[in-house]
Amino acid sequence: MAQLVGIWRLGLVAAIGAGAPAFAQDARDTIIVTATRQREDARDVPQSVVVLSARDLSNVDGIEDVVQRLAGVQAAISNGSQTTFQIRGMGAVDHQALTPSAAAVHVDGVFLATNVQASMLAYDLERVEVLKGPQGTIQGRNASSGSVNFITARPTEDIEGYAELSYGSFDRWDVQAAASGAIGEGARGRIAARLLKQNAAIDNVGGPADAGGVRDEFGVRGSLDLDLASNAQLLLRAHYEQDTGVNASPLNSALRLDDHEISVGADGVQDTDNRFFGASAELTARVGNWVITSLTAVEGFRQDYGFDFDGQPAAIANLSYDRDYLQVSQEFFGRTSWQGGDLLLGLSLAGDEFEQDYLIWCGVLNKATLVGTCQYPGAAARVGPTPASTAPAVSLLTNMEQTREMGAGYSLVDFDISPDVTLTLGGRYTLETIDGEGFGQHIYSDGVRALNNRSGVGLAQGENTIAEGRFTGTAAAKWRLSPHAMTYVSYGSGYKSGGFNGEVANNVTHYQDEGLFGAETVDAYEIGFKGDLGDVLTFEAAAFYQNYSDPQARIFVAFPLPGGGSITSNSLANLDAAIVQGAELSALWRPLDGLEIGGSVTALDTEIEQGTDASGAANAATFNCKPLPFASDLSATLHARQEWMLGGDMRLSFEAAAKYQSEYFLDAEGRNDRRQGPVTLVDAAARLRLYGGTELSVWGRNLTDEDYALSGYGFIGYDTFHSMPATWGVSVRMER
Repeated sequence: MAQLVGIWRLGLVAAIGAGAPAFAQDARDTIIVTATRQREDARDVPQSVVVLSARDLSNVDGIEDVVQRLAGVQAAISNGSQTTFQIRGMGAVDHQALTPSAAAVHVDGVFLATNVQASMLAYDLERVEVLKGPQGTIQGRNASSGSVNFITARPTEDIEGYAELSYGSFDRWDVQAAASGAIGEGARGRIAARLLKQNAAIDNVGGPADAGGVRDEFGVRGSLDLDLASNAQLLLRAHYEQDTGVNASPLNSALRLDDHEISVGADGVQDTDNRFFGASAELTARVGNWVITSLTAVEGFRQDYGFDFDGQPAAIANLSYDRDYLQVSQEFFGRTSWQGGDLLLGLSLAGDEFEQDYLIWCGVLNKATLVGTCQYPGAAARVGPTPASTAPAVSLLTNMEQTREMGAGYSLVDFDISPDVTLTLGGRYTLETIDGEGFGQHIYSDGVRALNNRSGVGLAQGENTIAEGRFTGTAAAKWRLSPHAMTYVSYGSGYKSGGFNGEVANNVTHYQDEGLFGAETVDAYEIGFKGDLGDVLTFEAAAFYQNYSDPQARIFVAFPLPGGGSITSNSLANLDAAIVQGAELSALWRPLDGLEIGGSVTALDTEIEQGTDASGAANAATFNCKPLPFASDLSATLHARQEWMLGGDMRLSFEAAAKYQSEYFLDAEGRNDRRQGPVTLVDAAARLRLYGGTELSVWGRNLTDEDYALSGYGFIGYDTFHSMPATWGVSVRMER
């Protein structure tokens, strides 16, 4: 019944079968995607592809906001700022930063290897490309559910630019600007920046207002496009973003509060100091019949932030992350074509280094001794059989260092087996080595530190290495039924790397093989259709079946405290298997000049298959036949835009976008007390463009004022991070 009500609230979704963000441009236009390592029309790619244009992204703050326009794609925002995308229900919800998500995130072709990097500001974007299903051949590891690719605006030959100022609810100030154009013979440049400030939108009824989350973010990006010769081009990019606000605190399940309210004390409010940076050089040259590309990139971040861990007014537990990360990558790929065929060859190399201090304490922290003004209840449980001090254990510190090296070679070939049928075959072999080491300490109130030894099985210190090689591949066939219709079948395989758990280390087993999590793998099958009826209607349909082995999931385990009671600990581990199957339908309809209606529907069925051979009967009862986390059975989008010409270059437009997603569970246990009910989100904007390129707009987001869980974790009870309430604002934009 809730699903039917959700569809009714969207109304026209059911009437037209939905509409696709992939066709947010004119239905007759070519919609270019590049995530496949070539420029091609999205409607000619034999898999599900969604393309969001710059206009679709006009109200996006962070990259997690793109899911508002995507059916079958959800975003879990862990710790208030770390984004993990779930595509077709697949993607472990993980609040540590050691591993990527199952949906690969790229910016301008550069892979972002942690979910921390996916928390950056989104600004000056040209488009977003979303590929559904495993992308193991071209994009490699950590794309087992698909990929989300952000393409920033390139430098232009003509002088152009814009400046936009917005003001909105919760004293929100948003300033964006960009300038682009030729700066010399064969040289073009572009610079863009954004400043976003906003007071807390979630109401903290138990302490300081800032605990509801303060935004204070800045970003700048520059690019330089150079013609080196008639057959060579170099594109240089660099960016820097910083976040100095306050991370929003979670809501504890024991509290009964109104929507958009939390209740935490002052001790858990911490200033954020997060900085992200990167640079890349993309060299493209034509050599004979080959087009060769080299993409060299450096990405990194420095992160220091935290929040009230227990989500309650009393001083119980606070946590902070102190992280350093650096990745270097190099990719070479070349493409050549002949009559009836096309070949891609590529080599990918990458390495990264990660270090983190993860601290839990109670009350006000002494930064010199790492001792709080009260006792964190979980510290004493880690002491082990031989205390190092007669004082009580009050704090926990876990250090983790990890290095990763990766090398892969891949190939993809398209060849016509008839004038109307094209076959695609591809494969990739990846070698990966992950080295990790660390320690877990408890800190006594007198400042003495000792290694954890819960259960007395050994001191929480160690190191280990994961080394593996894997093959992933793809096969697809597409039939051009007419100039306006194409059908396809495809198979794809992929995997997501295993790794180390980077949070509390209880004892020596944390670093042994039993404390690690293994890689997950997937085999996916899809059949689809893409077509159009001239300029009026464009539509897609697809059905898919995905078989996952060893899917990764965050597992919560309650353990007793020495003085009585219990708290919940968690780690990333592997389940036995999972099945994902479903169907999608999308369309874009232009019945009249100036009117566009579109959307999409995804019906999804996910099920965990947990046996008893290795995991035991208790785990089988907990997980077997449960749905995957953040996997709504039904999700649907609808957008509509009407534009009226007022004479000259003046015009008035109104646009609205809605998304419905049925209930979903926050973790793999599928418990009713960890379930988010159906959610319907609505955004809208009215825009008036005046003579000379000035545009005035009024906009609103989450107009239904939905309060829903973005992610959750077990500790003392269950804590959830929550969405923003309804917001509104006005903007003025000037373009050249």
